[in-house]
Amino acid sequence: MALMLGAHVGQQNMSMDAMRALWRKLDNAKVDWISAWDHFYEAPPAGGTIDHFEAMTTLGALAAETRHARIGCLVFYVGYRNPASIAKAATTLDHISGGRFELGLGAGWHEQEATAYGYPFPPVSDRLDMLDEAATIIRGLLVDERTSFQGKYYQVDNAANVPAPVQKRLPIWIGGLGEKKTLRLVARHADGWNAAYTTVAHFSHLNGVLDQWCEKQNRDPASLKRSINLTFNLGTTAAEVEQERQALRAAWGPAAERIEGGALLCTPEQAVERIKAYEAAGADMVNIALRAPWHDQALDAYIEEVMPALR
Repeated sequence: MALMLGAHVGQQNMSMDAMRALWRKLDNAKVDWISAWDHFYEAPPAGGTIDHFEAMTTLGALAAETRHARIGCLVFYVGYRNPASIAKAATTLDHISGGRFELGLGAGWHEQEATAYGYPFPPVSDRLDMLDEAATIIRGLLVDERTSFQGKYYQVDNAANVPAPVQKRLPIWIGGLGEKKTLRLVARHADGWNAAYTTVAHFSHLNGVLDQWCEKQNRDPASLKRSINLTFNLGTTAAEVEQERQALRAAWGPAAERIEGGALLCTPEQAVERIKAYEAAGADMVNIALRAPWHDQALDAYIEEVMPALR
């Protein structure tokens, strides 16, 4: 199967009109995937000082503006919404998009925004248990006529979801890097796994761990798609790349070293080989994570030079 190329567009620091124009540009360029992220504040965290749009409503516009790309969110934090409402919204987005929607779920990480907006942010072990319950409910509502579930965190009682999604099996993605619990949940519930901002070596290692979890679940590892998000820090010259490096370090602070390991921090020529390395490590899809501002010429070079070289 040919490598899929997508764009993970953070809905921050730009107007809605500018973002819609960007989606159309990417869709016309025949990217395979366009996603939003699920935040109330900017990422990386800056105390709620950068313009930012809500994810679910943003996805409605994305669904209506595009025609070619698969669309989704990488990923919804299940602590922000009732799982049944997520399933209902996913179904609605699948109809708006004509069957192009794929649902990403995760255990969340942005404690700053959760606290600011009044959402509990329990320890990660509890959030992963919430993800387990949420994925069970959502899958039931997407495929079964009626769903009942009584868990510690979430409950549904003989719940129906009509109309059903356009797709016979609307794909669920689970995102995260945790070997012991997250990847086990991927093997149990998901159609795809998304990793973000990690090195080729770490991505390859996690792929192997995921294969092991699939075997423990009596599941064919080949039945799971694998994707990686790389921060878009492309520059057309060495000087621009260095500017991007300094901007990344200023934005991410102590986390910069980790993020830089999963960044497209290079020239277009170098980007081709870097993406091919992730493909060799097991990626079925590579997404550039776009955080405004970026170099417009670099994005054009990615579309006009890098993408054709990879297809």
